[in-house]
Amino acid sequence: MRIAITGAFGFLGSQLADALLRTRTFRGAPIERLVLADRVVRPESPAVADPLVDIVHGELTDRLDDLFAMPVDVLFHLAAAVSAECERDFDLGMRANLDTTRALLDAARSQSAGGGPTPRVVFSSSLAVYGAHPSLRLPPVISESCLPVPQSSYGTQKLICEQLIADYTRHGFVDGRVARLMTVSVRPGRPNAAASGFLSGIIREPLAGLPAVCPVHPDLRVALASPRRTVQGLLRLAEAERGTGPGRLQGPAPVNLPALTVSVADMLATLREVAGDAVADLVTVAPDPAVEAIVASWPAVFDNTRAAALGLAPDPDFLSILRDHLTSHADAATTDTSPAPHRP
Repeated sequence: MRIAITGAFGFLGSQLADALLRTRTFRGAPIERLVLADRVVRPESPAVADPLVDIVHGELTDRLDDLFAMPVDVLFHLAAAVSAECERDFDLGMRANLDTTRALLDAARSQSAGGGPTPRVVFSSSLAVYGAHPSLRLPPVISESCLPVPQSSYGTQKLICEQLIADYTRHGFVDGRVARLMTVSVRPGRPNAAASGFLSGIIREPLAGLPAVCPVHPDLRVALASPRRTVQGLLRLAEAERGTGPGRLQGPAPVNLPALTVSVADMLATLREVAGDAVADLVTVAPDPAVEAIVASWPAVFDNTRAAALGLAPDPDFLSILRDHLTSHADAATTDTSPAPHRP
């Protein structure tokens, strides 16, 4: 069993790698090699020294021969340019998100065409594939049957990749599984360039004694998932067998991972309740129309039925997410607010 993760030294990639290294199995079979691919390698990561791990370092499109040097059974494709940077730099988003994904799918197709195993490809898509538009308004509750109408370049690129994966799967080139991720909060470490990054920053920075800016009106409702629940969702989607009935993956449709709906005001109130006034008062509300336009176009309320059939559930409340963060990352409070490196 050889498993590969792209974007493996990003936050979610690291969390996913840690989860696999803890069990060292996938669906009961031992993992023989775990391949971590990224253009940025964190030498301090414990995974680097693990004897089970191979590192593929560099631009993904330049290192596909190394990634597929031996057959890949399961591939988690997490590498991406994020929302706000895709909006600022259209060509970057197309190259990092669309072109790289197609090259990866073609490499996976070559493996299966050459007599190797058909890889399970788990793609991290996003709730950003949905969007509100005056000509086609979103229903109050979103399910996978809702027509995606993305209102950002990032959402458009993710949606195109979803369709490519569906078609490669239909042809039998790969066994594609698409997970539409909710906004992941609270992320430890440095801020990234995602438009939704403030949904971690308004919690993470004050807990570290640093000021933070909330660029949206606090009454805005958002769909969140903790890092732990997000990794659980990615693993469950990879593990599921296809077919009908509970616990099986039915049909080619993407799966919206479970969402907790909460307002920004509720997040800040929870921070105040847990950490006190002095910490909560470090947050300043200063709406930024560019950020608000992107984040407010995303839906906030999801029908979790399809995820629930796989045994997945949303976080119960934001208090549980905050406590999760405090427990898991008590020593990871950021003191470095420079932008995190782009990882296509």
